[in-house]
Amino acid sequence: MTDATNRALSAYSNIDLETAVNSASPLQLILLLYDGAIGALATAKGQMQDMKFAEKGRLISKAIGIIEGLRVVLDFDKGGEIAKNLNDLYEYMKHRLTIANLKNDPEGPAEVIRLLNDLRTAWAKLDERERANAVAEMAKVNQKQASRETLSLRA
Repeated sequence: MTDATNRALSAYSNIDLETAVNSASPLQLILLLYDGAIGALATAKGQMQDMKFAEKGRLISKAIGIIEGLRVVLDFDKGGEIAKNLNDLYEYMKHRLTIANLKNDPEGPAEVIRLLNDLRTAWAKLDERERANAVAEMAKVNQKQASRETLSLRA
């Protein structure tokens, strides 16, 4: 591909991501962050195998930044023990990635990808439940509205 084509594809991807972020619920934003970290680490593993160490380092740093972003927004008052456990897990991931980056160990990113995938699956289930609850609530509202309209037509 030409440089111009690559720039156009990159711009399109950025617009697509910006649109996804702007229209996402808080749970969907978390899923997007997990996707970003997982994608960066998957690519970093390939860069590591290709001995492209500068790019590998940039991608691992990107993943660490995303994980840190997830960590700093934890609400310990509302989240209690779950928030503390997530905090500890995020700290472990960052440490594991730092060591893997220094030693060019592809198992570090692979382990963190597995952990992130597990967390992403759990958050996705919460998102599905939230959407199902919203649909059920909308159905109730629609049913009440239909009942009111039926009553007003009878009157």
